[in-house]
Amino acid sequence: MAKASNPIHSKMKSLLAENDMSLTDVVAEMNKQHPERKKTTVQNISNKLTRGTIKFSEIIEICNIIGETNLNINEFLIKK
Repeated sequence: MAKASNPIHSKMKSLLAENDMSLTDVVAEMNKQHPERKKTTVQNISNKLTRGTIKFSEIIEICNIIGETNLNINEFLIKK
């Protein structure tokens, strides 16, 4: 069975590729900016992107890390 399209996952994957970064690179940078108790893992962020449960603040943080400043919120919306 084909997986339903997830615009959040697709857009973040596209942004990472355009900026020549991996999710591993991004998570490493996120963890540098957070206290020990707030650190995350690649698997955690990947799961959130796949499920569409990532917080908007985390999307903003990732975009800041990869240098993406022109966000169109509509590209991240899940249409039902």
